[in-house]
Parts: sequence; C-alpha cells; structure tokens
Amino acid sequence: QVRLVESGGGLVQAGASLTLSCAVSGRSLNIVDMAWFRQTPGKEREFVAVSLGQGGRTQYKDSVKGRFTIFRDTPKNIFSLEMNNLQPDDTAVYYCAARLWPPEVRIRASEYSYWGQGTQVTVSS
Repeated sequence: QVRLVESGGGLVQAGASLTLSCAVSGRSLNIVDMAWFRQTPGKEREFVAVSLGQGGRTQYKDSVKGRFTIFRDTPKNIFSLEMNNLQPDDTAVYYCAARLWPPEVRIRASEYSYWGQGTQVTVSS
C-alpha cells in the first residue's frame, strides 16, 4: 500500500511561486511512478506532470512547461512540484498520485491507484 500526503498549497498573486510537496510512504520512491493532477469544480481531474521512478523520464502538460518542475527527494521519499509564474488559470486543487507497474508515462487519472488528499492552490489576478 502507498500513502500520499500533500502540503504546500495556498493563496498567491499572479506571477508568484509555490512548491507543493507529497510525502510518500509504503514504497521507495525509486520504484514508483509519480504524477501531479489538478481539478477545478465541475471539471475532470487533469494531468499536470509525471515522473517515472525508473529511468527518470518526465512529461508536462503543455501549459505548464517552462513554469513547473517536478523533483524527487529519494532519501526523504518526497515528491515535489515547483510552480513559478503562477497564473489565475492555475487555480485548482492539486493532487499527487502514484502507480507501481508497468513503469510507463501515463496521463489519465484512472491509471493511478494511489492519491493524496489534495491541496488548494489559488492564484489571484
């Protein structure tokens, strides 16, 4: 079983930065594919970024490329999302997610087995 606990959300102005963290327990981060998704009211959960546990491949949603970066702190088992130049359209509840096998880039929420509780990010204009 994998347990995920997020932290780091908040209210910021446009152009500001935030870093979200996801503490992972139950498995080593080395073998877990990790992703960030986000969701706004009335919409489906959408893919933001993914990082493979094996091989280190990453992939980002087009609208966050160059602004968001995902990090793995393997010794501490923490998966982070650094968000720069935040815009009002980035306002959402952000979730970290994990899947174990096979180690492939997956961008659909239904393909992830484990989820954190979510953390609110609000960007004012």
